[in-house]
Amino acid sequence: MKGLLQRVRGARVEVAGEVVGAIDQGLLVLVAVEPDDTRGSADKLLHKLLNYRVFSDPEGKMNLSLADVDGGLLLVSQFTLAADTKSGLRPSFSTAAPPALGEELFDYLLAKAQQLHGKVASGRFGADMQVHLVNDGPVTFLLQT
Repeated sequence: MKGLLQRVRGARVEVAGEVVGAIDQGLLVLVAVEPDDTRGSADKLLHKLLNYRVFSDPEGKMNLSLADVDGGLLLVSQFTLAADTKSGLRPSFSTAAPPALGEELFDYLLAKAQQLHGKVASGRFGADMQVHLVNDGPVTFLLQT
């Protein structure tokens, strides 16, 4: 499972002009599920998302986690993040999970996040989404389980 984590001052996801998920300060995470991923993979990714230290402490060092700053978490499914881009000029999606598994594990990740963290929003699985964000830093990390 991959999560492209972006520290944001604010972010929102729209589907057909309607805002379906939004946060203020926090993390926007684009999530890709791969064929061998399990609920254990989702649990590991969520642990990293809630505890990865990407927010500045009073000295300006990245020592604080999402939990420490009580920030929002916006999860957005993005199968293209799992693409194989090693050769050629067209991405291959054979490394992405089938849609049914992707949706099952994304929904599991979202439900667990909502249980463990108070401020969680999401996009809509499989929808044509427009993602708006103000990247803070910019700070962006690719997390893998």
